[in-house]
Amino acid sequence: MTALEHPARRADGPGRPPRRVPFPVVDEVARHCLQEEEPETVHIEVHLPGTPDAERLKAAFGEALRRHPRILVREARGAWYRRRYEWELTEGPDVEVVTFPAPVPDALKRARERALCDAPPLTASPPIRLEVVADAEAGGTSSVLFLTINHTALDGPACLRVLATAAELYGGRDNAPAAPPTRTPVSADGAGGTDEAPSGLPSPWAAPARVAHGTPDPSPGNGMLVAELPVPRRPKGAPYTVNDQLMVATALMIAHWNREHGSRPRPLRITMPVDDRPRDMTMPIGNGTRLVEVPFGAGELEPNAGTGRSGPGDLTPDEIHALLRRTSDRTRALKALSRPQLGHGATLLTAPVLPVTLRAAVTRGLRRAAGPWTSTTLLSNIGRVPYALDFGDAGAATAVWFSAPARMPRGLTVTTASTAGRLHLALRWSRTLLSHGDGSHLRDLFEHYLHATQNLHPTPEGSGS
Repeated sequence: MTALEHPARRADGPGRPPRRVPFPVVDEVARHCLQEEEPETVHIEVHLPGTPDAERLKAAFGEALRRHPRILVREARGAWYRRRYEWELTEGPDVEVVTFPAPVPDALKRARERALCDAPPLTASPPIRLEVVADAEAGGTSSVLFLTINHTALDGPACLRVLATAAELYGGRDNAPAAPPTRTPVSADGAGGTDEAPSGLPSPWAAPARVAHGTPDPSPGNGMLVAELPVPRRPKGAPYTVNDQLMVATALMIAHWNREHGSRPRPLRITMPVDDRPRDMTMPIGNGTRLVEVPFGAGELEPNAGTGRSGPGDLTPDEIHALLRRTSDRTRALKALSRPQLGHGATLLTAPVLPVTLRAAVTRGLRRAAGPWTSTTLLSNIGRVPYALDFGDAGAATAVWFSAPARMPRGLTVTTASTAGRLHLALRWSRTLLSHGDGSHLRDLFEHYLHATQNLHPTPEGSGS
């Protein structure tokens, strides 16, 4: 039984304490490693063509919270020697969750900054907030819903499910999730097949490359840049998915960035969240993804020695196609693995043997010691947003952006989602690593390499190169 499935404990009768749920492994590790300088927040912004009515939206969102009661939690108080952190499940919100800030210049920029630096407290239920901001850039008639989530308690897909319920209650229209896209199966004869993995594939025990330092900002915290791109095309029947294209574009972006900044070629590992939860009303609310790491050998991402090729477009279409197929094999195998959310080590580390204060000290120490072995970056691809997010008179969502925390030693995360045939990209970075100008350059590199994964026509086998 996982922690998300753990039955809440409740003592019946008047005046009894509220129900309590032990922290799952992911929540406890995040709780141990909180930092004020770089809060662990998840940001979601939903762009609407109109503006929802304040009172109706507050009522709809409040009812959505009650229909997904696992989101109505706050951290329970406890003695230093307690063996577990616990969530208290409340009957309703402790605070006003939905707010309508007054229109000000640069309202969207300020809302994004709040989402990165101001985490909802764990001591008040629920640990999220929803701000409705007028979009002055679109003439003032449209609006943006900013959801800020304390990642210690919840993740983006879970909160998007709650928002979809609120949209249905507000607009009275069906927001049932669409069927997910399917991966082209690999045929028995290997068509669409598998290329042999390169001999230089890194050992899981080898320290991966770090994102090279750019021109850091003097202030701590996270910076972010959002962009809208076309959803990448794939040849008909391609064995790889859009997620694989995004993975390859991310790896090539970082390899190119590091080359530009004088770093020697090194293997990369990219963390990829895998979410197997259903998207309907039965979806478990909380931190429900498991993390896997996709490896890339240094030689896979660099120009062939002696060819004289360098700079953007350094890999040929044949090389990129082969890299996509190998990446597809790896992501398919990793998704099929059955393993705990953060691995067996984290499960052992959070076993309730010692008091949480002692486990917290051990966890922080191990995290610092394991810094050199932390993956190079994180790519979180939400995929096609499965809900219409139709708010009736305010309209349906035209764009949805997510961003994941980007604390060092990774210092950079890439988050993508697609709505209405457009890819919505968020790059988020630690300001101790990169500046906004660096983020803009990384965005350009990502766009270039994502385009390079499209419309590939590899050389037929046996015809030469």
